Amino acid sequence: MLRPHLLLDVVSGQLLRDRAVVVEGERIVDVVGAEAAPAEGARVIDLPDHTLLPGLVDCHAHLVGEPDSGHSYAELLTRTGAQEALSGVRNARATVLAGFTTVRDVGTFRAFVDVALRDAITAGWIDGPRMQVAGAYITCSGGGGDITGLAPDVDAVVPYELRVGVVDTVDEVRRAVRRVLHGGADLVKLIATGAVMTAGGVPGAAELTEDQIRAAVEEASLYGADVAAHAHGAEGIKRAVRGGVRSVEHGSLMDDEAIAMMAASGTFLVADIYCGDYIAQVGREQSWDADALRKNDETTVTQREGFAKCVKAGVRIAFGTDSGIYPHGLNARQFAYHVQWGQTPLDAIRSATLHAAELLRWDDRIGRIETGYLADVIAVEGNPLEDVRLLEDVRFVMAGGKVLTAP
Repeated sequence: MLRPHLLLDVVSGQLLRDRAVVVEGERIVDVVGAEAAPAEGARVIDLPDHTLLPGLVDCHAHLVGEPDSGHSYAELLTRTGAQEALSGVRNARATVLAGFTTVRDVGTFRAFVDVALRDAITAGWIDGPRMQVAGAYITCSGGGGDITGLAPDVDAVVPYELRVGVVDTVDEVRRAVRRVLHGGADLVKLIATGAVMTAGGVPGAAELTEDQIRAAVEEASLYGADVAAHAHGAEGIKRAVRGGVRSVEHGSLMDDEAIAMMAASGTFLVADIYCGDYIAQVGREQSWDADALRKNDETTVTQREGFAKCVKAGVRIAFGTDSGIYPHGLNARQFAYHVQWGQTPLDAIRSATLHAAELLRWDDRIGRIETGYLADVIAVEGNPLEDVRLLEDVRFVMAGGKVLTAP
């Protein structure tokens, strides 16, 4: 039994006093008055001065591998798949201890390492968030999800596992979608435009056609899977929305027409509006690639301005941070940016609970503290509706009924 000072009901938006949460196994079995007697032999965890919330969800994470170094993706050739996997173990633990009990992992260069990480967490071998994974990027040759920055005479020797999702035709898109889903992926991740961190990439440039995007959505739907589209530029966003994707990732250079289309279609926006500041500061301190820093400067403010417009337009917003650009475990730094750019603290928290669960189609099991839901709960000292930055210092984490850290 968990007995906090306050319990945040993210559905009603109310802070409830004198409540206790009864957990059996991996699920919440009841929410009762705090004075209710625990079952004989039950463990009681008192959390005075703390607010209990649902476990948080990061809908745009990259747990596999080392944090981005701001240099060429060719660096990936200096690491083995085993090293990438073991980095993922470390990153998964840092993420869940920061209060993010679920992530949607939207891509790894080494295909299917994320699948293995997800399965190890599910089996209980290691601590980490429950995961949905993409298996590999689906990208055009030389695009934002390809290995670029190589000398022309060694380009052909890149291992197949680093280019599983490289496509150039509609038929190749369909084959790649089947390949990642047969390999164990839960969703499909398209690179619909250029990328900030890819050598030679142009973020505003569309890299997949509307027909290719639609083909991916159609093929994925046969398996009951959704499609997320990395899309910075306005044209790429519009192609993605018309093609029927579930979510647009980044949205850095969206225009008013793209915003209106997302609002009308119900397409989710997952915008990593914190990490631009990290890249600008740390990237310059560590002499990251000058072209990547320039592109980051050109997209950071426009992305945030577009985010604010999306809030006003009623676009569905789910919390996603691009973890892996910055060290894992700092995910909650983004909440303050959601508030700075138009959301209330409650709506920012809902973006990482209710709305994130809806995006993942897991709103029947995570995202709220209710009977029958998974016992993914966290606690912070104080009231996060008064200071959302309290979420940067999570004091208590329970994932699937297992206490991972407590004050």
